[in-house]
Amino acid sequence: MSSSGSIAKPAPAASNSAWAPFKHRAFALLWVATLISNVGTWMHDVGAGWLMTTLNSSPAVVSLVQAATTLPVFIFALYAGTLADRLDKRKLLITVNVVLLVLVSVLTVLVQLELVTPTLLILFTLAIGTGTAFMAPAWQAIVPTLVPRDALQPAIALNSMGINISRAIGPALAGVLIASVSLAAPFAVNAVSYLVIIGALLFWKHEGGVSKTSQPVFNAMMTGMRHVAHNGPLKATLIRSFAFFIFASAYWALLPLVVRTIEGGGATLYGLLLTLIGAGAVAGALTLPQFRAKLDASTTAAGGTIGTAVAMAILATAATPPLAYIAALLGGFSWIAVLTTFNVSAQTALPNWVRARGLAVNLMVFFGSMAFGSAFWGQVATVTSVSITLLIAAGGLIVGLILTRKFQLGQGEDLDLTPSMHWPAPQVALEEDGLASRGPVMVEVEYRIRPEDEAAFLSAIQEWSGERWRDGAYDWRVFQSAEEPELWVEAFMVSSWEEHLAQHERVSHQDQDLQQAVAAFDTRESGPVVRHLIAP
Repeated sequence: MSSSGSIAKPAPAASNSAWAPFKHRAFALLWVATLISNVGTWMHDVGAGWLMTTLNSSPAVVSLVQAATTLPVFIFALYAGTLADRLDKRKLLITVNVVLLVLVSVLTVLVQLELVTPTLLILFTLAIGTGTAFMAPAWQAIVPTLVPRDALQPAIALNSMGINISRAIGPALAGVLIASVSLAAPFAVNAVSYLVIIGALLFWKHEGGVSKTSQPVFNAMMTGMRHVAHNGPLKATLIRSFAFFIFASAYWALLPLVVRTIEGGGATLYGLLLTLIGAGAVAGALTLPQFRAKLDASTTAAGGTIGTAVAMAILATAATPPLAYIAALLGGFSWIAVLTTFNVSAQTALPNWVRARGLAVNLMVFFGSMAFGSAFWGQVATVTSVSITLLIAAGGLIVGLILTRKFQLGQGEDLDLTPSMHWPAPQVALEEDGLASRGPVMVEVEYRIRPEDEAAFLSAIQEWSGERWRDGAYDWRVFQSAEEPELWVEAFMVSSWEEHLAQHERVSHQDQDLQQAVAAFDTRESGPVVRHLIAP
């Protein structure tokens, strides 16, 4: 664990082209397959939302469909992210998609036979949402493996754009199929779309990405949570996300009910509004690079938040379709600006080794806010009205933006989180056989500090402690010798020798700079002294 090493190189500049990721075959293949699959998903969502309004039109019950879609992601995302960091992501995605294919096919048959009840629909929605929970972290985590770092931001934007292109197509098709064929038709198309994504994953030849760690799953989950807790750029993103989605959830949860209050409202208008939301989102994705060239991430998200609040206010007062069309276009444009900015901010704040777990926590905040918000705003609408509820939520967006303005987005964009590999392998005299599983392990780093440097040293080492927590330590402390006041010892604990060796591969160039700042206070020419102590 040496303090020596090269200075971190700056990250390459982001590509100026919004289409650069399509030059990479794997990204293009999976993007097209995902687009088709998402068309089916949006058709399914429209069908489920409209089916529930025919079974029970109570605002509280209708909003439960949205809550049932998002709640499983909040519950299972961290476990799913841990699995994605440990397993072959391709195989995991194929398995989950096969399960979802079976679930949606069964639901299609039940809808066609008119055997679905409100309770049964919510149960199926929960099951499908659980599948989404196990798929989402792995899917987001593979994006950096499909494109180089300089194409990461446009790749994330293109993924968001693809979702919204499907949103522009799917709801319109669903509305037409519901009106001309049957209510079961959107569910049938969604089942077929899973075959497309499964085929693309089978065709994609992905190698690597499988962790060889024997760390228990629960311990790996806690490692991920500690990383998030000490990752400042990611925490700022999570706080801003919660403040937005907890209020913006009202837009989606109450939209089916708003349609019923508009002149000529029906399944066709509902599908058209969702199509316009998707069209607005696509326009936003195409123009977002121009905005980001002039505005920072926080300003872009703030503009999208204000736009969403205005769209909700217009929707609350819309009595005729034209006003609803304006609210849909503005809402879609604003939504993509916020969502893409948050996603890029989260992705760039995470190193690869913990990416799926970090993104899982990001998804937990997103879906948890959407689930709780949907259920909450449904209850508020039951007590008051749909219009009043939308106006209250729109005001909440503005208040949340003001209260969280100090949490800046995009802080990780200029950080070099690639492994520095500057820690040398520990030299041990113990028998190698069985050593990997032994633990816990205490690592001590001894410093000799001049009395006049103590305050500055403690400040620097406190900042450096974040690396220990982020990279796997479950305890960290610093001590001063009572016998020799110039002697200071930094001590941290990890669960096993194998986990400590993994830390050697996790430390980044950004961390290396922090470590050099701390080691510079040591008065010895040889630098700090490192000791490893392993439990029997």
